[in-house]
Amino acid sequence: MEERKQILQKYIPLAKSTSEMFGHHCEIVIHDLTNPHASVIFTVNNHVTGREVGQSFDHLVSTVLQSKDFKEDYLAGYTFVTEDKRTIRSSTTLIRDFNQKVIGAFCINFDVEALHQIQQLMNTFLPTPDVGEEKEEKRSPEVENVEEIVDGLIHQIIQNSAHPAMKRHEKVELIRFMDEKGIFSMKGSIDKVADLLGISKVTVYSYLDEIKNKSN
Repeated sequence: MEERKQILQKYIPLAKSTSEMFGHHCEIVIHDLTNPHASVIFTVNNHVTGREVGQSFDHLVSTVLQSKDFKEDYLAGYTFVTEDKRTIRSSTTLIRDFNQKVIGAFCINFDVEALHQIQQLMNTFLPTPDVGEEKEEKRSPEVENVEEIVDGLIHQIIQNSAHPAMKRHEKVELIRFMDEKGIFSMKGSIDKVADLLGISKVTVYSYLDEIKNKSN
Protein backbone atom coordinates (compact mmCIF):
# COMPACT_ATOMS: atom_id res chain seq x y z
CA MET A 1 0.00 0.00 0.00
CA GLU A 2 2.81 2.39 0.89
CA GLU A 3 4.58 1.58 -2.39
CA ARG A 4 1.42 2.32 -4.39
CA LYS A 5 0.96 5.63 -2.58
CA GLN A 6 4.55 6.66 -3.26
CA ILE A 7 4.24 5.84 -6.98
CA LEU A 8 1.04 7.85 -7.38
CA GLN A 9 2.36 10.82 -5.42
CA LYS A 10 5.32 11.07 -7.80
CA TYR A 11 2.85 12.17 -10.49
CA ILE A 12 1.66 15.20 -8.50
CA PRO A 13 4.56 17.50 -9.60
CA LEU A 14 3.85 16.48 -13.22
CA ALA A 15 0.17 17.34 -12.70
CA LYS A 16 1.05 20.76 -11.29
CA SER A 17 3.59 21.61 -13.98
CA THR A 18 1.27 20.49 -16.79
CA SER A 19 -1.63 22.60 -15.48
CA GLU A 20 0.63 25.65 -15.10
CA MET A 21 2.01 25.14 -18.60
CA PHE A 22 -1.41 25.05 -20.27
CA GLY A 23 -3.33 27.40 -17.97
CA HIS A 24 -6.63 27.40 -16.13
CA HIS A 25 -8.50 25.60 -18.94
CA CYS A 26 -6.36 22.51 -18.26
CA GLU A 27 -7.50 20.16 -15.49
CA ILE A 28 -5.39 17.26 -14.22
CA VAL A 29 -6.87 14.36 -12.28
CA ILE A 30 -4.94 11.51 -10.66
CA HIS A 31 -6.84 8.30 -9.85
CA ASP A 32 -6.00 5.49 -7.44
CA LEU A 33 -7.69 2.57 -9.19
CA THR A 34 -7.16 0.25 -6.24
CA ASN A 35 -9.99 2.23 -4.65
CA PRO A 36 -12.54 2.41 -7.51
CA HIS A 37 -15.40 3.84 -5.46
CA ALA A 38 -13.30 6.90 -4.49
CA SER A 39 -10.49 6.82 -7.04
CA VAL A 40 -9.79 10.57 -7.37
CA ILE A 41 -6.86 11.44 -5.08
CA PHE A 42 -5.61 14.70 -6.63
CA THR A 43 -6.94 17.45 -8.91
CA VAL A 44 -5.70 20.74 -10.35
CA ASN A 45 -8.04 23.28 -11.97
CA ASN A 46 -11.02 21.10 -11.11
CA HIS A 47 -13.42 23.86 -12.18
CA VAL A 48 -13.07 22.44 -15.70
CA THR A 49 -15.18 19.32 -15.00
CA GLY A 50 -15.91 19.68 -11.30
CA ARG A 51 -13.93 16.59 -10.33
CA GLU A 52 -13.45 16.29 -6.57
CA VAL A 53 -11.13 14.19 -4.44
CA GLY A 54 -13.04 11.14 -3.28
CA GLN A 55 -15.15 10.77 -6.43
CA SER A 56 -14.99 7.74 -8.72
CA PHE A 57 -13.79 7.47 -12.33
CA ASP A 58 -16.23 8.11 -15.20
CA HIS A 59 -14.89 7.36 -18.68
CA LEU A 60 -12.22 4.74 -18.00
CA VAL A 61 -14.04 1.59 -19.13
CA SER A 62 -16.75 2.84 -21.49
CA THR A 63 -14.61 5.36 -23.39
CA VAL A 64 -10.91 4.71 -22.81
CA LEU A 65 -10.49 0.93 -22.57
CA GLN A 66 -13.03 0.17 -25.29
CA SER A 67 -11.57 2.59 -27.81
CA LYS A 68 -9.85 1.10 -30.86
CA ASP A 69 -7.15 3.74 -30.34
CA PHE A 70 -6.28 2.64 -26.81
CA LYS A 71 -2.74 1.26 -26.91
CA GLU A 72 0.41 1.21 -24.80
CA ASP A 73 -1.71 2.09 -21.74
CA TYR A 74 -3.00 5.45 -23.01
CA LEU A 75 -5.72 7.12 -25.04
CA ALA A 76 -5.26 10.71 -26.21
CA GLY A 77 -7.63 13.19 -27.79
CA TYR A 78 -11.03 11.74 -26.94
CA THR A 79 -13.83 14.19 -26.17
CA PHE A 80 -16.90 14.36 -23.98
CA VAL A 81 -19.48 17.02 -23.16
CA THR A 82 -20.11 18.35 -19.64
CA GLU A 83 -23.55 18.82 -18.11
CA ASP A 84 -23.38 22.52 -19.03
CA LYS A 85 -22.67 21.59 -22.69
CA ARG A 86 -18.93 22.40 -22.83
CA THR A 87 -16.67 20.25 -24.99
CA ILE A 88 -13.72 18.69 -23.14
CA ARG A 89 -10.74 17.12 -24.92
CA SER A 90 -9.00 14.53 -22.78
CA SER A 91 -6.22 12.02 -22.47
CA THR A 92 -5.84 9.16 -20.00
CA THR A 93 -2.63 7.29 -19.21
CA LEU A 94 -2.62 4.26 -16.94
CA ILE A 95 -0.12 4.01 -14.09
CA ARG A 96 1.43 0.66 -13.18
CA ASP A 97 3.38 -0.46 -10.12
CA PHE A 98 6.74 -2.24 -10.17
CA ASN A 99 4.93 -5.56 -10.79
CA GLN A 100 3.21 -4.07 -13.86
CA LYS A 101 -0.19 -4.08 -12.16
CA VAL A 102 -2.45 -1.14 -13.04
CA ILE A 103 -2.86 0.99 -9.92
CA GLY A 104 -3.86 4.40 -11.21
CA ALA A 105 -4.59 6.80 -14.06
CA PHE A 106 -3.27 10.23 -15.02
CA CYS A 107 -5.95 12.25 -16.81
CA ILE A 108 -5.75 15.57 -18.63
CA ASN A 109 -9.03 17.38 -19.35
CA PHE A 110 -8.84 20.51 -21.52
CA ASP A 111 -11.81 22.83 -21.99
CA VAL A 112 -11.87 23.47 -25.76
CA GLU A 113 -15.34 25.02 -25.91
CA ALA A 114 -13.99 28.46 -26.94
CA LEU A 115 -11.88 26.87 -29.69
CA HIS A 116 -14.84 24.78 -30.75
CA GLN A 117 -16.99 27.89 -31.16
CA ILE A 118 -14.25 29.64 -33.17
CA GLN A 119 -13.99 26.59 -35.43
CA GLN A 120 -17.74 26.62 -36.02
CA LEU A 121 -17.58 30.33 -36.88
CA MET A 122 -14.73 29.74 -39.34
CA ASN A 123 -16.58 26.85 -40.96
CA THR A 124 -19.53 29.19 -41.52
CA PHE A 125 -17.47 31.70 -43.52
CA LEU A 126 -14.71 29.54 -44.99
CA PRO A 127 -15.81 26.75 -47.36
CA THR A 128 -14.31 23.35 -46.68
CA PRO A 129 -13.00 21.52 -49.77
CA ASP A 130 -14.63 18.18 -50.48
CA VAL A 131 -11.87 15.63 -50.22
CA GLY A 132 -14.17 12.63 -50.33
CA GLU A 133 -14.99 10.18 -47.61
CA GLU A 134 -11.96 8.67 -45.96
CA LYS A 135 -12.10 5.04 -45.06
CA GLU A 136 -11.48 4.55 -41.38
CA GLU A 137 -8.57 2.29 -40.66
CA LYS A 138 -9.65 -0.31 -38.16
CA ARG A 139 -7.16 -1.42 -35.59
CA SER A 140 -7.62 -4.25 -33.16
CA PRO A 141 -7.59 -3.17 -29.52
CA GLU A 142 -5.14 -4.70 -27.12
CA VAL A 143 -7.79 -7.19 -26.06
CA GLU A 144 -5.77 -9.15 -23.53
CA ASN A 145 -4.44 -6.00 -21.86
CA VAL A 146 -7.92 -4.46 -21.64
CA GLU A 147 -9.45 -7.64 -20.22
CA GLU A 148 -6.69 -7.81 -17.63
CA ILE A 149 -7.32 -4.20 -16.58
CA VAL A 150 -11.09 -4.67 -16.31
CA ASP A 151 -10.60 -7.94 -14.40
CA GLY A 152 -8.42 -6.02 -11.97
CA LEU A 153 -11.10 -3.36 -11.53
CA ILE A 154 -13.78 -6.01 -10.91
CA HIS A 155 -11.65 -7.76 -8.31
CA GLN A 156 -10.78 -4.46 -6.61
CA ILE A 157 -14.38 -3.23 -6.51
CA ILE A 158 -15.68 -6.48 -5.02
CA GLN A 159 -12.72 -6.95 -2.70
CA ASN A 160 -13.22 -3.46 -1.26
CA SER A 161 -16.96 -3.93 -0.70
CA ALA A 162 -17.92 -7.58 -0.35
CA HIS A 163 -18.14 -9.38 3.00
CA PRO A 164 -19.51 -12.78 4.15
CA ALA A 165 -22.75 -11.32 5.55
CA MET A 166 -23.44 -9.18 2.47
CA LYS A 167 -27.15 -8.43 2.12
CA ARG A 168 -29.15 -8.37 -1.09
CA HIS A 169 -29.45 -4.57 -1.27
CA GLU A 170 -25.66 -4.27 -0.86
CA LYS A 171 -25.12 -6.60 -3.81
CA VAL A 172 -27.63 -4.64 -5.90
CA GLU A 173 -25.80 -1.40 -5.06
CA LEU A 174 -22.48 -2.98 -6.03
CA ILE A 175 -23.95 -4.15 -9.35
CA ARG A 176 -25.39 -0.65 -9.92
CA PHE A 177 -21.97 0.94 -9.37
CA MET A 178 -20.28 -1.44 -11.81
CA ASP A 179 -23.04 -0.90 -14.37
CA GLU A 180 -22.61 2.88 -14.13
CA LYS A 181 -18.87 2.52 -14.71
CA GLY A 182 -19.35 0.44 -17.86
CA ILE A 183 -18.01 -2.80 -16.42
CA PHE A 184 -20.81 -4.90 -17.93
CA SER A 185 -20.15 -3.61 -21.42
CA MET A 186 -17.07 -5.84 -21.43
CA LYS A 187 -17.52 -9.41 -22.66
CA GLY A 188 -17.49 -12.01 -19.89
CA SER A 189 -17.78 -9.49 -17.07
CA ILE A 190 -21.14 -10.79 -15.81
CA ASP A 191 -19.70 -14.29 -15.40
CA LYS A 192 -16.73 -12.94 -13.45
CA VAL A 193 -18.86 -10.76 -11.18
CA ALA A 194 -21.31 -13.58 -10.53
CA ASP A 195 -18.47 -15.95 -9.64
CA LEU A 196 -16.78 -13.48 -7.27
CA LEU A 197 -20.06 -12.60 -5.53
CA GLY A 198 -21.09 -16.25 -5.27
CA ILE A 199 -24.34 -15.74 -7.18
CA SER A 200 -25.65 -16.93 -10.54
CA LYS A 201 -25.57 -15.06 -13.83
CA VAL A 202 -29.36 -15.06 -13.76
CA THR A 203 -29.25 -13.22 -10.44
CA VAL A 204 -26.90 -10.60 -11.85
CA TYR A 205 -29.22 -10.07 -14.81
CA SER A 206 -32.21 -9.77 -12.47
CA TYR A 207 -30.36 -7.14 -10.41
CA LEU A 208 -29.58 -5.22 -13.61
CA ASP A 209 -33.23 -5.37 -14.66
CA GLU A 210 -34.27 -4.11 -11.22
CA ILE A 211 -31.79 -1.22 -11.44
CA LYS A 212 -33.00 -0.33 -14.95
CA ASN A 213 -36.66 -0.39 -13.86
CA LYS A 214 -35.96 1.84 -10.86
CA SER A 215 -34.07 4.34 -13.01
CA ASN A 216 -37.04 4.54 -15.37
